[in-house]
This record gives sequence, C-alpha cells and structure tokens, in this order.
Amino acid sequence: MAETVSLYDAKTHLSQLVDRAAEGEEIVISKNGKPLARLMPLASRGARRVPAGALGVVTIRADFDAPLPPGIRAGFEGRE
Repeated sequence: MAETVSLYDAKTHLSQLVDRAAEGEEIVISKNGKPLARLMPLASRGARRVPAGALGVVTIRADFDAPLPPGIRAGFEGRE
C-alpha cells in the first residue's frame, strides 16, 4: 500500500520523495487529510515499445504518399 504524505511534508522533502518514487515506491500526497495526488515511477526508459505495425494492425498502401485528389486537397487548403 502507498504511503501517504502531507502536502507540507511533500514540499519539504520533495527531492527524497522523488528518489523513492524513482526506485518503484508509490506515495500519495494529501492536503487536510484528503488524498490529492500520487507520486509514482515512470515506465522504464529501457523498455522497448512494440509498434502496432509489428502486430499486423497497420497496413501502409503503396500510394500512401501520392498526391491527394483535387477535391480533398482543396479542403485542406481552405478552397472548398
């Protein structure tokens, strides 16, 4: 379970709390006893993302970068 820290203590010890969160700990910050925010670690930068294309979800057509048809291009250029 996450430790709860008052906003005053969080401001006073922010650097230490960030270090603890970076090591994997979750810390809840409260004000007047009411939980307001959660300090938690970011996802590891070393983790590799798997693009949707690798899952076979995306297909790029051969004419992907072909010029747009005149009617569609006019809409993008504000000449409808």
